[in-house]
Amino acid sequence: MLRSRSGGADLALFHEFAPPPGGGGHQFLRGLVAELERRGLVVETNVLSPDTPACLFNSFNFDFRRLRRFARRDARMVHRVDGPIGVYRGYDDGTDRRVATVNRELAHATVVQSRWSLERHHDLGIDLREPVVIPNAPDPGIFFPRPERDPREGRPLRLLASSWSDNPRKGFDALTRLDELDARRFEITFVGRSPATFERIRTVPPVPSVELAELLRRQDAYLAASRDDPCSNALLEALACGLPAVYRRSGGHPELVGEAGVPFDEIDELPEALERLAEGLDRFRDAIRVPSISDVADRYLAILGLVTEPTDG
Repeated sequence: MLRSRSGGADLALFHEFAPPPGGGGHQFLRGLVAELERRGLVVETNVLSPDTPACLFNSFNFDFRRLRRFARRDARMVHRVDGPIGVYRGYDDGTDRRVATVNRELAHATVVQSRWSLERHHDLGIDLREPVVIPNAPDPGIFFPRPERDPREGRPLRLLASSWSDNPRKGFDALTRLDELDARRFEITFVGRSPATFERIRTVPPVPSVELAELLRRQDAYLAASRDDPCSNALLEALACGLPAVYRRSGGHPELVGEAGVPFDEIDELPEALERLAEGLDRFRDAIRVPSISDVADRYLAILGLVTEPTDG
C-alpha cells in the first residue's frame, strides 16, 4: 500500500522535458508520471518540497545545481541512470563523470534500464549506488496491437524503423543496406530524423506518439539497428504494437526482444535475418513480452520507498 503524506507532493521528479515529439526518456517519464497520477499521487517537477518524501532524478537531464540546493538526506533520493552516455553516443564529453559524481553525492539508490547498462557502467569503473534494473515501458493507452493483422499473402513485408536522434549510431548503416533490397519483397518506412537520404525507403518526419503508434500498427515488423542502446523506447513501443523485431545484437536489444525476433551482428546478415523473420512472423509475434507501465510503476514506487510493503515483480 502507498505511504501517506502529511503535505507537499508524494514524489519530486527532476527532469527537463522537451516538447513532443521527443526522445525515449521523455516519452517514458511522461508515461510513468501519467500512471502515478492515475493512482492519485501528486508529482512535483524540478522542486523538492520540505514534506515530499522521495525524489527521482533522471540521468543528466536536469539542473545539477538546483537539485543539490533542494536535496535532503531525509528524502529518499533515487537516480535513474541512462547509458553509459559516452558508449551510447560514441564519444566522451564528460557526461558520465558528472552522472557518477551526482550519483555518489546524492543517490540512495539507482535505477538502470538494462543489465547491459549496469555491466557497461561497471566496466568503466562507475559503481552506482544500490543499482536495480527496471526497464522502460510504453504507454498502453497509445501503444497497443491491432485486433487483427492484414494477411501477408501476395504483398511485401512491411518494416518500420524510427529514431528521434540523427546520430549515425542509431542504425543508419542498416537502413542504407535495406535501401538496396527488392521493393517487391520489403516495404520499408523510416520515421524520424536521418543524416542519410534513401531511394526506396519511405521517410516520414518525427510525429507525435499517437501518430507513430498508428503507423506502427500498419506494419508487420520493426528494425532496431542502433548500437549500444541501453533500453530503446522505440523498440518497446513497436513490440507493444505487436511488431516482432529484426535487431542488432547490441546494447539492451536482446533483453527487450527475447524470442520475439531475429538478431544480426553484421550488416551483410541483415537480408537473411529479414527472410527468417518473414517466414516465422506469427511465431515471433506470439513470443512478444513487453513490460507493463503498471508493473514498472510498482517497482519504481518500491525503490522510492513509497509503498509500505513489497510489490510483485
